[in-house]
Order: sequence, then structure tokens, then C-alpha cells
Amino acid sequence: MAYVIVDTCIDCKDASCVACCPVDCIYEGPRTFYIHPDECIDCGICVSVCPPEAIWEDAEVPKHLTHFIAINKEFFSDAVTGLGSPAGASSVGAALRDHPVVAATARAPTRQA
Repeated sequence: MAYVIVDTCIDCKDASCVACCPVDCIYEGPRTFYIHPDECIDCGICVSVCPPEAIWEDAEVPKHLTHFIAINKEFFSDAVTGLGSPAGASSVGAALRDHPVVAATARAPTRQA
């Protein structure tokens, strides 16, 4: 099993999860983070620090969000970023593009002060 980041991270990107991940498997896209399913060690530490509650164990992802399991995996494919499995997000920095589903997600309206 691996953990998965879902839609509530889009345009939030708190990054608390990145700071606490012991294996550096949480990668940054322009609008959200992605967990590499082959690098995640299933420790669950990231879940406890995620303010928007955007991280789920893949077997527990709510049914209407299960497509994010594929989104997290496909982000690393040649068709999206070509990152493959670099064995650590800090070694590659932020990706230049998001998964197409994330990129096409409408932005939340900004609040006026």
C-alpha cells in the first residue's frame, strides 16, 4: 500500500507533509504535491500533519476520489513528467507541470480582504 494525495491539496500546498516525510517521496507540482507509490514506505506520518486532510491510504480513499490513486502514479510517467523513480524529491526539485487532471481543475476563487 501507499498513501495518496487528493484534491484538497490542489492550490493549498501546505508542505508540512514534505518536511516530515522520512523517505522524501512527496514531489511538488505547480498546484499540488504527489506521493510516489513505489517510494512511499506507508508510515503515515504525512497524514497527521496535513491541514487540508488531503492524504489517504490508497485502500481508504473515498470512492469519489479513487481516480487520484492513478493521478499520483501517472504523475511520474513519461506521459506526464518523465520523473520515473528518482528516489527522492529533493534531488529533482519542483516539476514544471501537473497531471492533466490537476492542471484542468478549476481554481478556487480568491478571497478579497
